[in-house]
Amino acid sequence: MVEKTMKKLNYDRSALIETLHTAQETFGYLENETLKFIARRLKLPFAKVYGVATFYHFFRLKPKGKHTIVVCMGTACYIKNANKILERLEKKFNIKSGETTRDELISLISARCVGSCSLAPIAIYDNKTVGHLSIDEAEKEAEELTKC
Repeated sequence: MVEKTMKKLNYDRSALIETLHTAQETFGYLENETLKFIARRLKLPFAKVYGVATFYHFFRLKPKGKHTIVVCMGTACYIKNANKILERLEKKFNIKSGETTRDELISLISARCVGSCSLAPIAIYDNKTVGHLSIDEAEKEAEELTKC
């Protein structure tokens, strides 16, 4: 699929983001070998491909857990203790933001802003958006995911 996407776009360098999306949809995440392959085929420096893959938060360089928790760290959320919510979840699952638990059940991600500032602080549990979170409520929502 990745090769097919690049071929369809005539191996044009501007096809990088679409190719990265295709690779992630195909493999679930973007490992280094995949990024190197794309760089070679599009005749781009590896640093450019890696830079794009790490700049955008929707690209993953590690396998994703069964469930994903995204904690917004935008200004409105941050001043309402989003950092403490993130710290509590990191401690609960013994992982840092951007990591997945060993059992691959939970991936914890921090986002720059999810665009729901009026609900600050906010977290997204899989596709469920929860706003006006307290630290304890954030942990309780996370516990619900572990029961699924």
